[in-house]
Amino acid sequence: MRTETRSVNKMSKEEHGMMNADEVKELLEAFSEKIPALLNSLTDAIYGKDASAKFGAAVADFYKTLKESGMTDEQAFRLTEQYMSSLNIGGMIANAVGKGHKGED
Repeated sequence: MRTETRSVNKMSKEEHGMMNADEVKELLEAFSEKIPALLNSLTDAIYGKDASAKFGAAVADFYKTLKESGMTDEQAFRLTEQYMSSLNIGGMIANAVGKGHKGED
């Protein structure tokens, strides 16, 4: 049995997993069609009327539960602020993106 060996330099583009210009163009066209719709859906899910109403109700229920358990207004308020921060997906994404770009001037 003879084993064939090839150097990495002699491998074809397909063997490297590289795409040709037409494939890249197709991929970018597909992204340009799909990304705006995806971003609109994501924005609506985070900031839309229904999502905002659910967010407000969740925060109000959380605060009410803390108060009913005997916490002071200040304690309940601080914990509710933390709870709101943990639910704010848009803010978390903005923070993550902002932290990644700090120092890049």
